[in-house]
Amino acid sequence: MAKRMKEKSAKRLENKDTRPTATARYVRMGAPKAKRLLDLIRNKAAVEAVAILDITPSTASIAVKKVLCSAIANAENNQGLNKDDLFVAEAYANQAPSFKRVSFRGRGGVDTIIKRNCHITVVLDTVKK
Repeated sequence: MAKRMKEKSAKRLENKDTRPTATARYVRMGAPKAKRLLDLIRNKAAVEAVAILDITPSTASIAVKKVLCSAIANAENNQGLNKDDLFVAEAYANQAPSFKRVSFRGRGGVDTIIKRNCHITVVLDTVKK
């Protein structure tokens, strides 16, 4: 059952993705709302993506901008990269567990209210010269 543990962990470390990332988990919005903004900034320069999110009048732009700025800060502080050389390689939003609430109706009935959440992930990469 525990055969070749050191070899397996070495192989896993060898194949590990070292690109700077940032993830916001359990953000209180639906995933499709965040995906619309992530489609706007995907494959853009990081500085340009921040400017796009600044002028976008969506409530989701605040959360997406926080994740993007966090990924840029991770790239600068943890890996010593220049933010002018970064671009958004991957950006995606996955559905998170939803909150379920009830609204009481007439004659003893209830309506179920589903409050959706999402996980937002941004992966940056450097521009190949």
